[in-house]
Amino acid sequence: MTSDTAPPGRQEPLRADASLYPDLASAGSFAGALETVAAELGLSLGRILVDGSDPYRSAGVENTVADRDVCWISLGSVDRWFFFSGWSRGVQLVSGATQDLGEMARALEAWRNGLRLKEIREVSPFVEVTELAEAHEKGPAEAVAVKWRLLLEDLRQESERLELARRTLKVAELAHAEPQLRRLLPLTSHWSLHFSTCTGFPYSWDVPFIDPMSDERYRVCGPSRGTVIGETETAEHAITLVIAGLPANCGPAVAGTAGDQQLF
Repeated sequence: MTSDTAPPGRQEPLRADASLYPDLASAGSFAGALETVAAELGLSLGRILVDGSDPYRSAGVENTVADRDVCWISLGSVDRWFFFSGWSRGVQLVSGATQDLGEMARALEAWRNGLRLKEIREVSPFVEVTELAEAHEKGPAEAVAVKWRLLLEDLRQESERLELARRTLKVAELAHAEPQLRRLLPLTSHWSLHFSTCTGFPYSWDVPFIDPMSDERYRVCGPSRGTVIGETETAEHAITLVIAGLPANCGPAVAGTAGDQQLF
């Protein structure tokens, strides 16, 4: 099932087995170990943030690039692993795991100094960069186009075994054919088709969405979750209701989050 509920908020990491990380114990903290290995490799990580509740649990590296968030690194609790993910404007652009703290330090320096995703991968091959992440790096229009393609491909695969997926695919294909909807970021949740006017999480809730019903009809709701605009017999009529309910001056999806939009 296609899903887009992946909040970028930092989660509290599990406490790791101290025997797996003698380098952290020797340095006195996770931050201290990062500082030591960075100095040995001639890297600059700037001021390293610490977890106030446990100096051995996680560490964070601030960025020199305004649009990139603080990158937090956590530990594996069963085996020795260092995990990280890099977010920018509500989108995860990089992620990865390595057992080598030096490799992690190289990736962190590349991320914090604003290297492009391809360049980060060249510096640190363990870093994972998705096609959609690369599209976001090119701009919101490219991210929307790639997201539409990936969503339709996913729904076509799921439609071969699930009826609700087949019906969501039908409205998604019709929506993609409409220029006003094709320029918005498509999202699905429990087979409902949503549209966002921003490309980062949290997404916007200012556009009606379509919910396939079990009796072959479609319910159009929005912009709030509990507001029903109407129920239709056909996917085509559902699309018409969504277009009629678009907010004024509903332009192409922009980079950022719903919270960013509220600032303007």
